[in-house]
Amino acid sequence: MRDRLERLKIRFNELDTDIQNPDLIRDARRYKELMREHAYLSRLMEEYARYVKFSDDLKNTKDMIQETDDPDMRAMAKEELAELETRLLKSEEALKILLIPPDPLEEKNIIMEIRGGTGGEEAALFAADLFRMYTRYAESRGWKYEILSSNETGLGGYKEISFSISGKYVYGSLRYESGVHRVQRVPETEASGRIHTSAVTVAVLPEAEETEIQIRAEDLRIDVMRAGGPGGQCVNTTDSAVRLTHLPTGLVVICQDEKSQIKNKAKAMRVLRTRLFEMEEDRKNAERSANRKSQVGSGDRSERIRTYNFPQNRITDHRINLTLYKLDLVMQGDIHELVEGLCMAAREDQLKQSAS
Repeated sequence: MRDRLERLKIRFNELDTDIQNPDLIRDARRYKELMREHAYLSRLMEEYARYVKFSDDLKNTKDMIQETDDPDMRAMAKEELAELETRLLKSEEALKILLIPPDPLEEKNIIMEIRGGTGGEEAALFAADLFRMYTRYAESRGWKYEILSSNETGLGGYKEISFSISGKYVYGSLRYESGVHRVQRVPETEASGRIHTSAVTVAVLPEAEETEIQIRAEDLRIDVMRAGGPGGQCVNTTDSAVRLTHLPTGLVVICQDEKSQIKNKAKAMRVLRTRLFEMEEDRKNAERSANRKSQVGSGDRSERIRTYNFPQNRITDHRINLTLYKLDLVMQGDIHELVEGLCMAAREDQLKQSAS
């Protein structure tokens, strides 16, 4: 570990020089990458400096115990030795965690897509419940959200809804929400009071910036149409809905929530760009995705990750075997314990992999 840290110290010193180069600012993307790497190594070097100090102090204290004949000095040195050993061990553990390179995607904003699956209207209603859960959690974190597209049912559910969440460390926090969310409850549409099981699919995509994914005009087919839905102002009255088809991949995105065709097109481009970015990331990081799949979860949309049992007020995350009996609070946006548990499990998996 010490050899690796010394090599990173050399890299940190190189970065100190590089970021002072005035020409670097002309390349915004490169400048951002180097500043992110410098910030990460800065935290690592601060902890490494503490580790070196504790290590040197420990050696000096051991030498003092060996060399002194004064019993009082030896007793004081032994007390200090025990404290230094504890500090050194904590610093070493902190370094192991910091040595795991941060995922550059963690700081990104996200586009979340929620789709009703098995269960018909009840699944659509639960999709709406999940949308409220995530947006309330976002508000509690000071994040902002914006609906990009939606397909609402007559009872107020969503066949599907796409929305963005922007703020600090959004993808790093919510990346493990991707998968199948199963709900067990008595549906509002059930007169006999029987418990039904339905499913909703959630996808969490790191939002791509315009500079990261270039979409050529000749690769895009744009169709405009009248918006559809359960009703409302401007629905089926103006050609405001936009459908984008990316010809090389066959990806199709439809946005119709805005009254303005221009706004719908802009939102559709955000979604399309993000889906293309996800495809590219999956291609480049196939090995990383395989490792993650065997641990906390891959984000595979077919993987059942969580069960929401309303009669027992119970929620269970199957990947980390975490069960909480506060489903009522969770549905109001109190998902911090779930989010932290998943992130901690992912860090532990990474530590095991780096040690092996």
